[in-house]
Amino acid sequence: MKLKRRHRENLKGSPKWMTTYADMITLILVFFILLFSMSQINLVKFDAVAESFRNRMILDFYPSTVENDNPTEQTDVQENGEESNEFDDPTENPDNVAADEADSESDEDLDQLVEDVDEFLENNELHDTISATRTDRGVVLVLQEQLLFEASEAIINSSGKPFLRKVGRLLKNIPNHVKVEGHTDGRSIATFQYPSNWELSGARAGSVIRFLTTNTEGLKASRLSAAAYADTRPIAPNDSPENWQKNRRVEIVILDPDYSS
Repeated sequence: MKLKRRHRENLKGSPKWMTTYADMITLILVFFILLFSMSQINLVKFDAVAESFRNRMILDFYPSTVENDNPTEQTDVQENGEESNEFDDPTENPDNVAADEADSESDEDLDQLVEDVDEFLENNELHDTISATRTDRGVVLVLQEQLLFEASEAIINSSGKPFLRKVGRLLKNIPNHVKVEGHTDGRSIATFQYPSNWELSGARAGSVIRFLTTNTEGLKASRLSAAAYADTRPIAPNDSPENWQKNRRVEIVILDPDYSS
């Protein structure tokens, strides 16, 4: 009697163990979903962590892809100190705070300087020959030639000395660098002492600096510098005696620390 051989059936589909494994993974996923649904998320801490990653570069080339829905609110939280994040830098750097305070004090000093100069000019009726303005460079004092010098000369007149003494006293109280600029009109000059307007404008700027440093105790000469511009920077057309007079001037610029020329 011959034994019949059983042919092994070819089973289709995944193995039986795969079904059990899939059921287990599904149960674990449901378990974690239940935990997540019952948990409470601290939105402030989550936003803080997201912000820390957003402020850094991924692989040094690509910016973070995490978007901040309310960047203003996050900034307010950090500034108020309600929550802090160990990954973030301090919102206030002591060096930055000190620099901001120094800039603020410098601005206040320059504003006060303009007020003091205006008061002096008004009391001495010098507004016609001297002006004080606040610009992006700092405080600019414009002194007309007739107050300081004789024509084609660089020796300071006695009429201009009281104001320069006042300027020297004011400069002692602030640390700003001071630039003294000499200007002339467009007419040429050719004397033995001053072959051109360049020499004349430079000599006048130097005379003002020498007077300030000589007559103001405690004013360091290293804070001052001179510049000669001759007739290259007129403030009026060089076409009449009145305009020539406007262009012949010396400007004392108390420089703003934030200004770069």
